[in-house]
Amino acid sequence: MSSDKPKSQVTRIKTGSFERRLSLTRAGLFAGTRMASHMAVNMFASKEKRELRRKEVLSSQTRFLVEELGKHKGSVVKIGQVMALYGEHFLPEEVTEALHTLEDQTTSLEWPAIERVLQAEIGASKLAELAVDPEPIGAASLGQVHRARRLSDGLELVLKVQYPGVAEAVDSDLNAVAQLLRMARLVSVGPEFSDWLEEVRTMMHREVDYRLEALTTERFRQFLLEDPRFVVPRVLQEYSSDHVIASTYEPGHAVTSLAVRDMPVERRSSLGRAALELFFRELFVWGEIQTDPNFGNYRIRIAGEPGCDTEHDQIVLLDFGAVQAYPSRFLDPVIHMIRASYEQDLEQVIDGGVALHFMNRAWPEDVLTRFGQVCMAVLEPLARDRQHWPDYAVNSEGQYRWKQSDLPTRVAKQAARSAISRYFKIPPREFVFLNRKLIGVYTFIAVLNAEFNGEDLLRRYLYPEADTTSQATTA
Repeated sequence: MSSDKPKSQVTRIKTGSFERRLSLTRAGLFAGTRMASHMAVNMFASKEKRELRRKEVLSSQTRFLVEELGKHKGSVVKIGQVMALYGEHFLPEEVTEALHTLEDQTTSLEWPAIERVLQAEIGASKLAELAVDPEPIGAASLGQVHRARRLSDGLELVLKVQYPGVAEAVDSDLNAVAQLLRMARLVSVGPEFSDWLEEVRTMMHREVDYRLEALTTERFRQFLLEDPRFVVPRVLQEYSSDHVIASTYEPGHAVTSLAVRDMPVERRSSLGRAALELFFRELFVWGEIQTDPNFGNYRIRIAGEPGCDTEHDQIVLLDFGAVQAYPSRFLDPVIHMIRASYEQDLEQVIDGGVALHFMNRAWPEDVLTRFGQVCMAVLEPLARDRQHWPDYAVNSEGQYRWKQSDLPTRVAKQAARSAISRYFKIPPREFVFLNRKLIGVYTFIAVLNAEFNGEDLLRRYLYPEADTTSQATTA
């Protein structure tokens, strides 16, 4: 959840399904009429002019629809953001570009309305035990966050409060947004879109399930309890409910802050290594991955500063609403692909893609080869063979410079230059989440301006039996 201070407040959130559906349906009808008019006018134009006008109208259409979505709070905005992230495989480029502008609004709900939610959820007597700051420290599409202090012992905590009616409106909101896209003729209605829509529905229900998020937060806290590099807030069940999560307040600096930027490169690199190893533990050990790499979900606690009681710089992990549990039927081929990429075994990389059902052995050999090469390129900072690293991606000590390498852009260009897009099907939904996470981890490390080689970390998780053997030999 965003930690930006809200700039304005409203007295209520429109979550009544009828009023929201009516508004969105009007928008869809208007947009559909505009598209139909365009098609009629454009019928006799040349092919080039038709294509140019189509793109112009599509961009205009989508901007209009994004403005309409932005007028609503709650799950409508969240659904639009999710579509921006995962719709790129079947939505027109103009649509995803416009949806990416649908940021969480900084409007918050006024304190009297939030206070009513807290009284209804945790009870007046429990609420009386807390001194709650009526000014929120963060607001997002589904709820907002308030700092509080327990009067009995001064414990600092935060209350994440879900907007009233949001959970109940998920299904009707999603149906309304989907209908809007169909009426505006921005999507091709088919089984792929329907399947994807159901995945968004499942994810949205998980995001508004605060009981599940509280349990997940505690599970990750237990996972990392003995690792001094990480801090996970402790959930206070006595002040939590279906629509409120109370947890300890964990201070720290934003990842992009000047304080973090001014840290010595060795310490920033240690934080980068910690973030990379956390991802490996999620993938190889726990099978549960936090799939929302939004920087607002992380804080950096600097050793020696007030609030940091260890000698380690620490990463504070916040918001576990987007954690995905992956089955072995998906994880096994993914790990197979990673191992094959590390070992530069192109055929096995392709086998992994085929096992995940987004590649096909019937494709031309050059397409399969290029696809495999793109997959292997993603592992560049973790590679055993470093002779192909660009000069600008290596420092004087032979360490990988994550920011300067510009790897995500280079891989994207490599994929774009190939014929992959003509054959590439909509990938499994799990792969989309995992890919987003990997890009997020790489970006996090790049923003830290870290410089280190990740091969030893990857080897430790790819070949745990070898690591165990070497430890036993050393002992």
